[in-house]
Amino acid sequence: MAGGLDPVPAVKNRLPVLRAERGWSQAELAQRLGVSRQTINAIENGRYDPSLPLAFALARVFARPIEGIFEPREPQADGQTTP
Repeated sequence: MAGGLDPVPAVKNRLPVLRAERGWSQAELAQRLGVSRQTINAIENGRYDPSLPLAFALARVFARPIEGIFEPREPQADGQTTP
């Protein structure tokens, strides 16, 4: 893509699973983090990669290392990332 921007976020996440384990809605998680429900939805659906401070906040909320929540998408042969 022009300008070096990648339309696919660089990471996958386990937020829906981690939320379900605790019985939290997107709104409940958002409230705990001080962000909007739409932000949580966008992260969960791969439309937005969280900022580093938000990733650390998520790690604290779930008592897991960041790598326990997020993992990089695998690069494809054409240099793109897998969805």
